[in-house]
Amino acid sequence: MRVLVVEDDVMIGDAIEGALRDANYGVDWVRDGKMALASIETQVYDVVLLDLGLPRKDGLEVLRVVRESGNLVPLVVITARDSVEDRIRGLDSGADDYVLKPFEMSEVLARMRAVVRRRGGQAAPLMSNGMLSLDPATHEVTANGQTTRLSGREFSLLQALMIRPGAILARAELEDRIYGWNEEVESNAVEFLIYSLRKKLGSDAIKNVRGVGWMVQKES
Repeated sequence: MRVLVVEDDVMIGDAIEGALRDANYGVDWVRDGKMALASIETQVYDVVLLDLGLPRKDGLEVLRVVRESGNLVPLVVITARDSVEDRIRGLDSGADDYVLKPFEMSEVLARMRAVVRRRGGQAAPLMSNGMLSLDPATHEVTANGQTTRLSGREFSLLQALMIRPGAILARAELEDRIYGWNEEVESNAVEFLIYSLRKKLGSDAIKNVRGVGWMVQKES
């Protein structure tokens, strides 16, 4: 899953980025509102973590512009602004959730998983297409009655497909979900991960559309 972190505090941003990478998310980190808008306009993200007190353009203005453009990317506000009025303003401006500083990263990760599920039309904690059942909290997947724990990269790739069952994702799109800006993309990484997942889950778990990309079936 690809995450944009928008945070101008270097210590907080560095801690968030490190925690997300440890959890095997692809992470991009920017430190002001204008860079946030430029990133969101040019890159597809699965979730955005947005501070409000930003230089060059305030976080609420970033949020307003993103939503007015029609972009529905799941967005979690992370801020020290703790008044009820600020929380109401953030949620009414289009935020999917609101986390107050200081926070535990375990809670932020749980809220990220929740907003991604809701945007995908799934309220349940498990992501399922009828054939596969993926637990984002444990990185475990169940197929054919067998439960298997996935590696970080395997989980990131399968989650990208499970967020949009029935949609075909090209290699470049899958690489974008797995790697951040400063990470080197390994040669044939996508093919290797799909091969590994098929060995664990069955050859029909992930379909290849020749010359286009890969998909998991949509539940019928």
